[in-house]
Amino acid sequence: MNKIYLDVCSLCRPFDNQDYARISLETDAVNLILTGVRANKYQLMKSPVHLKEITAIADEFEKKELLRLLEDYGNESRMEFSAIKERTEELIFKRFSIADAAHIAFSEYYGSIFISCDDKLLGKCGRSDIKILCINPVTFCEMENLK
Repeated sequence: MNKIYLDVCSLCRPFDNQDYARISLETDAVNLILTGVRANKYQLMKSPVHLKEITAIADEFEKKELLRLLEDYGNESRMEFSAIKERTEELIFKRFSIADAAHIAFSEYYGSIFISCDDKLLGKCGRSDIKILCINPVTFCEMENLK
């Protein structure tokens, strides 16, 4: 089973303004991915970074839905926090934000595919020594032939 790691930007996509074609398309992709998670086709990985970012969301409904999603379907394995912290610090040194660096470090640690709607972050990942596949949800759905 493929391990996937959706950052909070991706998890929040269904709650964003759907008037824009790109956001609507990414929302459909995230929903297809989550359907695969619910059907045990993919293993959704979670980290403490998810919880920290989600608890800061102002919209109570969105916050509760995302926390419930991670509680019901999120997986985490035993973590070697020192290795994750070290990798996070390496990525911060390479000018990744703290949250992005931590998300990527956890995703690398899990050996999961990192999925984000953030083009700048994905571009930076492509130019860096990231050890995992980092892609947009639409690209993931195309790669996996999800319909």
